[in-house]
Amino acid sequence: MGIWESFWIGSASTIFGGIVLAIFFFWVREKWFGVADVTGKWHFNMITQKTVYNPYKDMELHYVGVIWREGNQLHGSVEKVYEKSSTGERPYIGEHRSRGKLTGTYEKNYFSKDRVHIHVSEQGKGRESTNYFTLTVNKRRLRGNFCSFVADQEGVSRWQREPF
Repeated sequence: MGIWESFWIGSASTIFGGIVLAIFFFWVREKWFGVADVTGKWHFNMITQKTVYNPYKDMELHYVGVIWREGNQLHGSVEKVYEKSSTGERPYIGEHRSRGKLTGTYEKNYFSKDRVHIHVSEQGKGRESTNYFTLTVNKRRLRGNFCSFVADQEGVSRWQREPF
């Protein structure tokens, strides 16, 4: 076998092996480290832990929302469906639901859990309110913290596919 023949055989096998290895690593990345499916219907709550307005302390709000993902951008809408506060419990039905617009980003992490950052601008009865969420992504749920401009609220939030 000549030097050129062994050169071309060695080069071809290196190129072929590189292509196979690249396809394998692409498949592994997509299969085990791909982006979680956050698109669809979600039910989420907000439990206020800190606030400057004491009647909101320990208040729990429930929402239903729809998210769709375009690349790493999130879009959607939400509706408030339930409130439990110092003034009592009340479900919100039909025209009594306040609606909001959802925007956000999906943060892909390879060495830690993925996160989503969500901004909800809700049109309430008296004024528009802003809620910001930083949530850790698991297969069927999102969990994390929120902050709200309404009475400087901060607390925890849980997002799941099933109603509360």
